[in-house]
Amino acid sequence: MSPDAPAGSRAESTYASAVALRPRTPLWRRILGLVLMLACVATLVASWRATKMDPGLLWSNREKAAEFLLGRTVSDADKAAARASAERFPEMLATERARELIRGEYGARGQPLPREPQLGREVRARAEALLGEKTPAERSAEVEREFARQLAQMRGGFFPPELGRKQLATYLDALVETLAIALWGTVLAVLGSIPLALIAARSTLAILAPGESTSHRVLRWLSRFVVRRFMDGCRGFNEFVLALIIVAVIGLGPFTGVLALFIHSMGILGKVFSEAIDAMEPGPVEGVASTGASPLQIISFAVVPQVMPMLVSNSLLRFETNVRSATILGVVGAGGIGFLMSDKINGYQYREVCTMMIIVIVAVSLIDLACTRLMRAVV
Repeated sequence: MSPDAPAGSRAESTYASAVALRPRTPLWRRILGLVLMLACVATLVASWRATKMDPGLLWSNREKAAEFLLGRTVSDADKAAARASAERFPEMLATERARELIRGEYGARGQPLPREPQLGREVRARAEALLGEKTPAERSAEVEREFARQLAQMRGGFFPPELGRKQLATYLDALVETLAIALWGTVLAVLGSIPLALIAARSTLAILAPGESTSHRVLRWLSRFVVRRFMDGCRGFNEFVLALIIVAVIGLGPFTGVLALFIHSMGILGKVFSEAIDAMEPGPVEGVASTGASPLQIISFAVVPQVMPMLVSNSLLRFETNVRSATILGVVGAGGIGFLMSDKINGYQYREVCTMMIIVIVAVSLIDLACTRLMRAVV
């Protein structure tokens, strides 16, 4: 084409020449691509049917969702029933307290409880005495508190959240325990995943076990295989399942949550760190090795500086994730705010559940901001 031709024409000619020179895709590759695309579509359709996805259910149950979140209107009949039940509450409370006292007195004397109807008469007499000790104002206060509790339970709903000072203090104390579980689960996971990653990565394994003999190659392959399968086992089960197993072994408590998060997170971080090590630039490693440095020095001065930003960012991300996971682990008795949340859910006290959910969301947001600032300072 003439040099005086317009620039647009020259560009079109260049593009046409590039298309003409580009090798044609073999027929078998095009057929294979078509087959793979059809397989992907078939998989999506089959999984859609297997999960029974029906977006229409969201619209048809919108009123039920609104009632569950915001509560329902309490009718006059419900209020009358709640008032009648609340009026009987002081008597029921006194009867239960009288029964406990009588059992304690007979147990202290080493005597068996009397049979009915004598036990019933003693319980009623003691309950009347306990009721007589209360002033009318105290009994009225008990009735009103029970009436308000039953109305709140009938109304249901998550909003408005419970903002009592006593409740907030309890939830914040439980949140501190949840953060401690997540922190130690993450710290132990990072410390455990670093040596696993060094063995699972080809680059560092060649530094730790150099040599081209058959025995060296077999040793490296076997070490890498065993460590990678171990990390697969660590992350193969969810923290919730691990917590169920550990609870059966050591019992309830925050330590169960720490161990569950530690095992699962170690498997995840070990895989991520090993892949980052294999993706690093070989130049710095070769440069430090050429000076006659030991394997530990090569790893310290050539490997760690390259993967440190990724190690820090993924560790902080895992800590943020473990805060949410630690909340769920409380459901199986691993302590923290999740344990209180499970107890309130079982008691249909959804407003208090809403309060705890808001506390957790605020905590995760603050942790995200802190981790972002820390990353900017470190990286």
